[in-house]
Amino acid sequence: MDELIDLFAEGDELVSNTAFEELELAYDVANGTTFEGVVFRSCVFDGVDWSGSTFRDVVFRGCRFIRCNMEGCWLNRCDFVDCSAPGLNLVKARLSSVSFASCDLSYANLSEGRIGPITACDVRLTEAALQGAKLGQLRLDSCDLTRVDVFKTPLCGVDVSRCTFEAPVVSGDYRELRGLTVNAEQALALSGLLGIQLADD
Repeated sequence: MDELIDLFAEGDELVSNTAFEELELAYDVANGTTFEGVVFRSCVFDGVDWSGSTFRDVVFRGCRFIRCNMEGCWLNRCDFVDCSAPGLNLVKARLSSVSFASCDLSYANLSEGRIGPITACDVRLTEAALQGAKLGQLRLDSCDLTRVDVFKTPLCGVDVSRCTFEAPVVSGDYRELRGLTVNAEQALALSGLLGIQLADD
């Protein structure tokens, strides 16, 4: 841990081809460090500022992110497995070839980011913010997207039919929803946003 903190202090350093297990960092600043070929297992990051850092071929497994800042980060070919990161700040981040499995990203902020391709399975994104984001290819399975904020983020080409998708935050004309793929139950719920009344059988 001490060696890693020393690298953070130098700024713009490279950490590569290594693994950290049960590492605990609190209120440290990464100063644009690049992580390449790194595995983090069962680590706790409390108040860590990762902003501007690069993560390539990195795995986070069983990690906790508490009040962490990843604004402006680039994540490429990264995997998050069984991680808890409610409220994670990923504003203006770039996520490419990233996968999330069994993670909690409730209240996370991915606004103004470039997102995709990504895969998310069994991920909580309750009340997450994706305002003004540019979405690429997304594969979503068994995710909770309740009250997700997609204001000014087009969802054309996105399939949420295998997810929970309720009460999204959108523009007054609902333009974000154009081209979105939903299941019949979701379509019925979304019709209420449009003020559509269904006839009784």
